[in-house]
Amino acid sequence: MNMPSTAAEVSGAATPLHFLTVSEASRLIGSGRLSPVTLVEAFLARIDALDARLHSYITVTRERALTVAQAAEREIAAGRWKGPLHGIPFAVKDNYHVAGIPTTGGSRLMLDHVPSCTATAVARLEAAGAILLGKLNTWEYGTGNGGVYHDLPFPVARNPWDLECFTGGSSTGAGASVAAGTAMFALGSDTGGSIRLPAAACGLLGFKATFGRVSRAHCLPNCWTLDHTGPLTWTVEDNAIVMQAIAGHDPDDPSSADVPTPDYRKALHAGVKGLVVGFVRDLGPEGAALDAANAQALEDAARVLEQQGAIIREVTLPAPLAHYRTVTKVINWAESYSIHERDFLERSALMGQALREKMMSGFTVRAADYLAATRLRRTLVAATDALVRSCDALLIAGAFHVAPRFDAPDTVAPFTADTATTVFNVTGHPALTVCTGYDAGGLPLNAQIVGRFFDEATVLRVAQAYEAATPWRARRPAL
Repeated sequence: MNMPSTAAEVSGAATPLHFLTVSEASRLIGSGRLSPVTLVEAFLARIDALDARLHSYITVTRERALTVAQAAEREIAAGRWKGPLHGIPFAVKDNYHVAGIPTTGGSRLMLDHVPSCTATAVARLEAAGAILLGKLNTWEYGTGNGGVYHDLPFPVARNPWDLECFTGGSSTGAGASVAAGTAMFALGSDTGGSIRLPAAACGLLGFKATFGRVSRAHCLPNCWTLDHTGPLTWTVEDNAIVMQAIAGHDPDDPSSADVPTPDYRKALHAGVKGLVVGFVRDLGPEGAALDAANAQALEDAARVLEQQGAIIREVTLPAPLAHYRTVTKVINWAESYSIHERDFLERSALMGQALREKMMSGFTVRAADYLAATRLRRTLVAATDALVRSCDALLIAGAFHVAPRFDAPDTVAPFTADTATTVFNVTGHPALTVCTGYDAGGLPLNAQIVGRFFDEATVLRVAQAYEAATPWRARRPAL
């Protein structure tokens, strides 16, 4: 049987199937014009064509995905459509456990690890009918010192906009896969920006929801205090669809918040007229590192929202970025070391340089330093929350630089360090990376939209208004 390979063959559109959005593919599947099997086969073909160069995947679950797609096709044909994710292919960072599928964490230490449990977020997506394509590339254990040393058991993921460039870390494969069309959406994890930085580097929407909103159960921990899980997508609506499936209380996650989950699409297209958006233009001394292109795109984003009817109010963070970064480093180093201490003491020779150096930093953190960082964190959370509550949302820089080149290794660590993403790991507020255009070399620019605790709906609403008023989603990497 000849399967259609482009959306033109099922809908008259010119978009290849691997570049459909979740919402577009969902409508085609729901109307009977697109088979989940056809869609999964298109993505598997895309992986076959590109991933030897892109390295977005560690494990591709080909036969499993096709089997599930066939079952989804039968269910939908029988009138048992589960909703907008039914038949939609996705992939997850290789620190999410999936029963029977290896979880390597990108590390030699875990090459033979096959879990018997499945991460709650993955289980919820599969219950909604989504189809897992595989496990995505990552920094070792989803962490490191910010550098890339090409010394892990899997080749480093490449940026689809320029294969000589970094994808952002640590959710490297998640960023690469969604931008390149080797997955329709992906799940990553974020301790200091590791969802939002790959989204920034690869031109995506990356959402770190409120701490406790999305379960972390059965996902390899990096730092209990700062870890978040969440989606990377091509559009805001796709992000809302995925968030709807994965958000909610989970008794298997001690940090999970038992609060109601709203309908994230209900007011998605309501616009921003009358909303107060706090614009963090002045980032203090550290803001001098912000690329001129990103700074201009941030100004343009504020102007676009104002033209859509938002009230733009200039605000400033209650503390220098350096304070948030210091808190993040000390807490992350200490907690990460406590998680991986045995491996470090007994098998550090198997670790890559980035993880080994981070463990050495964690080894030196004193109890007094950790407690001081914890106390300062409480102060920063209270002060920052007062700022966020004074507005409906914030607009602030994300990654200060565009994706760096691998042949300029001294620029890779600054891409990870020079950001405003850590602010909202410290505080736990929801923060979404949005693409704000492209620089002269064609690399994506970015900003963050931030909301009040558990008000992801307003963050998405603001992002949707910006996305609808700008042309950035029409442009895809030319691979």
